[in-house]
Amino acid sequence: MTHIIKIRTAFSRVLAISLLTLLCIPHSAQAKQSQSQINVVVTQTAFKSIAKSVGGDKVTVSAIVKGNQDPHIVRPKPSLATKLKEADLFVATGLDLELWAPPLVDMSNNPNIRSGQNGYVSASAGIHISEKPSTVSRAEGDVHVYGNPHIHTSPLNGKVIAENICTGLCKVAPNDCSFFKNNLKKFKSDVDIRMFGKPLVDMLGAKTLTRLAEQRKLYSFLEGKEYKGSRLIDLLGGWMKKAMPLRHLKIVTFHKNWGYFTTVFGIEVVGYMEPKPGIPPSPGHVSSLIEKMKKENIKVMLAANYFDTGKVRGVAQKVSAEAVITALSPEGEPHMNTFFDQFDIWIDKLLAASKKE
Repeated sequence: MTHIIKIRTAFSRVLAISLLTLLCIPHSAQAKQSQSQINVVVTQTAFKSIAKSVGGDKVTVSAIVKGNQDPHIVRPKPSLATKLKEADLFVATGLDLELWAPPLVDMSNNPNIRSGQNGYVSASAGIHISEKPSTVSRAEGDVHVYGNPHIHTSPLNGKVIAENICTGLCKVAPNDCSFFKNNLKKFKSDVDIRMFGKPLVDMLGAKTLTRLAEQRKLYSFLEGKEYKGSRLIDLLGGWMKKAMPLRHLKIVTFHKNWGYFTTVFGIEVVGYMEPKPGIPPSPGHVSSLIEKMKKENIKVMLAANYFDTGKVRGVAQKVSAEAVITALSPEGEPHMNTFFDQFDIWIDKLLAASKKE
């Protein structure tokens, strides 16, 4: 409690100075500020990439969590509260991933970005959330009561996230709404083409392909249908075509943060380094995991690069498996600059690891 009081006191001093400075700015300068770009603050870099695609040159976007940081853990600092104080739009997952966000919003004294206000966007709105727990207990570890919050790991979820951000931008800048909607349309088209390939999108439509992929029926549907004597599966392109060798690949991950990605691409997660979400792996659990991997011949491990990568590599070595260590979000490693880059890199790394089996 003392720590929180100190933070609030420090923030109050910063805010007081900021208000005095604002009062001293000439009217013309204030008018110029009012005409500047929309200031968007997001919780993580995947949202940043999507917001930049939708907002274009009308927005400036900054992320609180870096691509190589754990999004569950953020230390509330006065500088972050100041960042939110200046935000026109705040984008968060909207589940219980960022439990640190509401206190920061309280510290910012910016009522416009509170949940339910025009300046707040729940990125998860409208997304089917998986892995909802049947029981909630501390004995089960750091369970997310609303389900798996790592929604950005599916390309298809990215389209819904973009729609939510577009709605938020239209609320805070209605005069530019048509601009945002045009960018949204292009972003969604880019996702569809990168996901399925243009020929199949033109033939079957994005809505049909998206529905089949979300239901894990796309491959079987395409394999069972023909067009002019050719199987539709031969028209498949994009990430779904590229990731076909990963179908039914059995892997172990460190944490339950890859669920949407592995589901849409047909990868089977058969174990986790953590015995329960958020619980560090014990020697006993690691030993049983190693035995399981040996018995089932699991040769690929996947982990975000903010976890203990030494432990992941150590387990992989003991079973002659490949350890795929990668950023969970854009800007978390070299060449992963955008929402699209993350899927290119994840698929490439898993393909390379699986070929070494």
